[in-house]
Amino acid sequence: QVQMVESGGGSVQAGGSLRLSCAVSGYTYSRSCIGWFRQAPGKEREGVAGVVAGGGSPSYADSVKGRFTISRDNAKNTVFLQMNSLKPEDAAMYYCAVGDSYGGSCLLFADNMDYWGKGTLVTISS
Repeated sequence: QVQMVESGGGSVQAGGSLRLSCAVSGYTYSRSCIGWFRQAPGKEREGVAGVVAGGGSPSYADSVKGRFTISRDNAKNTVFLQMNSLKPEDAAMYYCAVGDSYGGSCLLFADNMDYWGKGTLVTISS
């Protein structure tokens, strides 16, 4: 069983930054995809960024490219999401999830993920 605990959410002004953390426990394979997803009220859950545990280039949603950076610390079993230049539309509950990678990449589809954390809330004030 894989478990994730997210932290780092909070309230920030537009243009500000936040760093989310996802502590992963349990066994993950080198080909596991560890991803960040978000869901705003009334909207579908969408993939934000993902990284394969064993390495490789990360994946990003077009809406966050150039602003968000996903990284991992395998020694600490932790994945981070650095979010810069935050916009009001980035406000959402952010979830960490684990699933399989495909062709060495994370496909940022919620249906591909097997395990989910409980989320951390990000609010943006304009």
